[in-house]
Amino acid sequence: MTRRSNVVLEARNLRKSYGDRVVLDDVSLRVEAGDVVCLIGSSGSGKSTLLRCLDLLEEIDDGVIEFGGREVSDPLVDPREVRRDIGMVFQAYNLFPHRTVLANCTLAPRAVHGLSKADAERRARDLLMRFGLGEYADQHPDRLSGGQQQRVALVRALCTEPRLLLLDEITAALDPELVGEVLGIVRGLAEAGTTMVIATHEMSFARDVATRVCFLDGGRLLEEGPPEQVFAAPREQRTRDFLRRVLPA
Repeated sequence: MTRRSNVVLEARNLRKSYGDRVVLDDVSLRVEAGDVVCLIGSSGSGKSTLLRCLDLLEEIDDGVIEFGGREVSDPLVDPREVRRDIGMVFQAYNLFPHRTVLANCTLAPRAVHGLSKADAERRARDLLMRFGLGEYADQHPDRLSGGQQQRVALVRALCTEPRLLLLDEITAALDPELVGEVLGIVRGLAEAGTTMVIATHEMSFARDVATRVCFLDGGRLLEEGPPEQVFAAPREQRTRDFLRRVLPA
């Protein structure tokens, strides 16, 4: 097996602007099977926009995105087909409030992947039990805590058995005491070999879980490397300045 065959996603020279504001400036990123890539940087550095471009929720202005060895940034590619194999979890949960937890989790497997109702529900209930949510399957999301809702959002993404999981600041909307329970779930996914790209402000989590850390600043990917190098011996002054602000003294 060649090294190339392990590549799940590759982005090359991505550019994205909103009017005159450049939000991604020549960003390249490579993700291999089993990688946990953590994107760090200040708010507005481009982390969330990069994830949305990788999920084809935003059109890029220039560059190439390949997923599974196929160029998917081509305008002729149907984004819905690509997203069949990508799970994305947002900081605001984005659960359907009028559907039960179980219905939220079975919608995509049934409508997009063609699973039977019985198979979709079996998969969803297994994951809900695994994440301590089995008793809430028939509840509506507004009856759950923020941490529980975010765990449901993770289960919903995993129910499609994605090749790649994108997590966008999934603890940002949570009370501090709920952050740990959600990060614990993600830590378990990393240990199980789930391929993930994670935008996060949780530096200790990134240091412990990431296989690679990418520092974004002003839309540019300024530094990339294993966490022990980026956190202990950053090469770029902007990285050092950022870490000095966010890490405890």
